[in-house]
Amino acid sequence: MRVTVVAVGRLKERHWRDAADEYLKRLAPYARVEVAEVADRDVTADERRALEAEAADVWRAIPDSSTVVALDITGPARSSEQFASLVEGLGTGGRPNVTFVIGGAAGLHPDVVRRADERLSLGPMTLPHQLARVVLLEQLYRAFRIIRGEPYHR
Repeated sequence: MRVTVVAVGRLKERHWRDAADEYLKRLAPYARVEVAEVADRDVTADERRALEAEAADVWRAIPDSSTVVALDITGPARSSEQFASLVEGLGTGGRPNVTFVIGGAAGLHPDVVRRADERLSLGPMTLPHQLARVVLLEQLYRAFRIIRGEPYHR
């Protein structure tokens, strides 16, 4: 299975990069996981235009024939076990590429959310996009351990 995480914005602080790198390293035995960063735009001047520009970059970064999962606060929240079932189902659904999309400071353009195959909420609280990336990578790692029947922290 190939997993791509398309993220708006960079991980500028070292602690975010270190955490993301740790989970990418842990994921290596389970799946090919890549992160594609797209430039975030200044949303303070014109949020609509900024989100449109980010959306165009997001769609260019998504690999062909990929199932797209948009991280969206209005999407369904899932337990770790339910998320593992989703990941497993996406991996066996005939499309071996799965892409998770994380928005920037203003979230995702509504067209990205509408065009996604699935939506996923990490919970009702607003999270900084850097933290959302780390949480997603950790949950992917946990999901693959659950899928393989390996022990994981509950």
